[in-house]
Amino acid sequence: MSEKTATIEDVAQQAGVSIATVSRALHKPQLVSQSTREKVQHAIAATGYTANVMARNLRLSRSGMILLLVPDIGNPFFAEILSGIEQGASRAGYNVLIGDTQNDPEREATYAAYLRSNQADAMILLNGHLPSPLSEAPRIGTPPIVAVCERIPGSNLPTVIIDNQQAALEATRHLTQLGHARIAHIAGPAQNILTIDRVAGFNEAMAEAGLRKSASIDYSPDFGIEAGIAAARRLLRSETPPTAFFCASDGMAIGAIVAAKELGLNVPRDISVVGFDDIHLAANYDPPLTTIRQPRRRLGEQAIALVLERLDKTRPAPDTHADNNPVIINTELIIRASTAPCTNRDPA
Repeated sequence: MSEKTATIEDVAQQAGVSIATVSRALHKPQLVSQSTREKVQHAIAATGYTANVMARNLRLSRSGMILLLVPDIGNPFFAEILSGIEQGASRAGYNVLIGDTQNDPEREATYAAYLRSNQADAMILLNGHLPSPLSEAPRIGTPPIVAVCERIPGSNLPTVIIDNQQAALEATRHLTQLGHARIAHIAGPAQNILTIDRVAGFNEAMAEAGLRKSASIDYSPDFGIEAGIAAARRLLRSETPPTAFFCASDGMAIGAIVAAKELGLNVPRDISVVGFDDIHLAANYDPPLTTIRQPRRRLGEQAIALVLERLDKTRPAPDTHADNNPVIINTELIIRASTAPCTNRDPA
C-alpha cells in the first residue's frame, strides 16, 4: 500500500498554522514573519510536501524551472538578489536556472528559447531589457516575465525597483549639506535607465542647493572600478577639480578613491566620495564608503513573489505591478568615513 501524498492541509496541521498562512509562506513570503516561515519549512520537510509540488508541476505540464538572466554573474551586486530569488523559488518547489548573459544578444536568445519551448515556466530579468526573441511585449497567456532593478520602458512588465532618482538626490544632498559646491557625478553609460534616473536626482539636488551651473557629469562605459578610476583621473586633473564625487556604483566609488590616492589626495580630507549599492566591500574599504544601500535580498524576494503570484493564477489578470506601477523598495543613505565637511570654500 502506497503512502498518502502530503497535502497543504498536512503542512498546515504540522506547522500549527492555517492553510492560508502556508500558502502565503510559499508564495508571498514577505507577508509572513521569519518564525512562521521557518515553521512552515520544517513542516514541509517533515511531511514531504515538496514531492507533491513536483507532482503538481507534472500535472500542470510545468518544468519546475524559473530562468534568471544576469548580465554579469561575477558582479557582487547581484549575489544577494540571486539569493533572495533562489530561496523563495525553492520554498515553492521551483529550481532556478541562472543565465550569465554577459550582455551578449546570442546568449540572451539561447536562454530565451528555454521560455519559448516550455523548458522554463517563468523568467526574471536583471539585464535591463528583453532578449530580442521576446522583444514584443508579452501577451496574455505567455509565461510570466518580471524585471528587477531596471525598468524596461514600453514593456509593461511587472517590475521591482528602487527609486533611483530619489536615492541619487539624497546622496548628492548629503554632499551639499557638508558644504561641497564643486561636486562631480561619475555616471554610468549615458543611455542606461539607471544612469538617466541617477543623473536626474543629482541635477535636482544641485539645483536645490543653487549649484546647477557647477554640476559636472562624467559618463562611463560601465559601472566598474576601472571606469571609476578613469573618470576620477580626468576630473581631478581639470582646472577646477571637484571637492566631492557622487558615483553611480560602489565599484566606481572605490575606483575614484584609488585615483585620488594616486594623486596624493586624502579621502575625505581633500575630497569626499559617495557610492551607490552598499556592496559588502563598501563597509570594509579604506576609508569605509558612504553609500546608498539597496535592499538587494528584498528586491529578489519581491521579484520571485511576483512570479509565483502569476504562476498560481489559472486565469491571467491585469498586472497591478506593471512598468507604470512598479513595486518600489526603499533605499537608505549609509554615512561612513569617506565623506566630511568641505574645507575648500573656493567659489564653485
